[in-house]
Amino acid sequence: MKRAFGMVLSLLLVLSVCGPAMAKKKMLYIDSYHQGYPWSDGITEGIQEVVQGKDVELKVIRMDTKRNTSEKFKKEAALKAKGVIEEFKPDVVIASDDNASKYLIMPYYRDASLPFVFCGVNWDEKVYGYPYKNVTGMVEVTPVPQLLAQLRPLAKGDRLGFLGPDTLTAKKEATQYNKVFELDTVNYFAKDFEDWKKGFVALQKKVDILLVDSDGGLYNDYKKEQEAFVKANTRIPTGSCYDFMAPYAVLTYGKIATEQGFWAAQTALKILEGTSPSAIPIVRNKDGLLIVNIQIAEASGTALPFEIIQSADKVIR
Repeated sequence: MKRAFGMVLSLLLVLSVCGPAMAKKKMLYIDSYHQGYPWSDGITEGIQEVVQGKDVELKVIRMDTKRNTSEKFKKEAALKAKGVIEEFKPDVVIASDDNASKYLIMPYYRDASLPFVFCGVNWDEKVYGYPYKNVTGMVEVTPVPQLLAQLRPLAKGDRLGFLGPDTLTAKKEATQYNKVFELDTVNYFAKDFEDWKKGFVALQKKVDILLVDSDGGLYNDYKKEQEAFVKANTRIPTGSCYDFMAPYAVLTYGKIATEQGFWAAQTALKILEGTSPSAIPIVRNKDGLLIVNIQIAEASGTALPFEIIQSADKVIR
C-alpha cells in the first residue's frame, strides 16, 4: 500500500513539474478569395507543404471576395473571419491578398498581440499602414519588365494594352504599371467573360503588345472556350505574368503563387518558435517562370526565336 501511494505521489510530482502534454500550435490561413482560383490554390499548396509533418494544427478559411465584390460583402466577410479568429484562437495567422489586409488586419488587428503574416499584397504594403509591430509579410510584385523584354522583339511597335476583369486588383495592377514602370497602357476592364472577349479583340486593333492580366478565376466555367477563342483571335504578341494564364498568351513570365505560400508558412513557423514579426523584414517575391505557348504563337503567326523556346521553363505544344 505504501509503495502504491509512493508511486502515485511521484506521478503527481512529475505532472506538477512538467504540466499537461503540450498542445499543438494553431495556425490559421485566411484566403481573401476562393478555392479553385489558381492563385489561392497555389498559396494554399505552399502553406500545406511547409506545415506537413509539423506539430501544427492548420485551419483554412476563404473570404470569397473575388467573386463577391461589394463593399458590404467584403466587410461582412472580414467580420466572419474575425469571428473564426476569436473562436479558433490561433497562435499565428497567415492572410493572403489585399482584401484580408484592408478589411480585417488594418481595422481590427493593427499593433495587436496576435501575430500576422501577409502575402499576396499587391505592389505597396504601405497603403495599409504596414509595417505593424505584429505583422510582417511578402509583397506581390508583377515581373512586367522581364515579360516585356521577351515580348518587345516580337512586336511591330511599342504600344501596350492591358486586359483584365473589372476588379480592384486589376485596376491596381494597371495603375502600378504606369506608376512603377512608367508604362502607358490602353486599359480594358471586362464586366464578364463576353465582355472580356470583346476587349481582347478591340485592344489588338489599338496596340502592338497585349498584357493579359489574371482573370481572377472568374471565367473557370469557360476555360475550353477561352483557349479556343484566343487561338482563333490572337493577332499580336500577347503576354501574362501569371503562370495559370499561360494557356491564353503567347508568352508568360509568371510569378509563382507557391513562393508566397512557402515564405508565409516558413515565417509563421519562425514566429511560433519565438521570433517577433517586427524582427522579420517585409520582402518581395523573386521567383519567375518563363512559359512559351507554341499553339497560340503558331495560330497567330508570331515567329518565336529558338533562343526563347530553348530558355523556357515550360513549353505548351
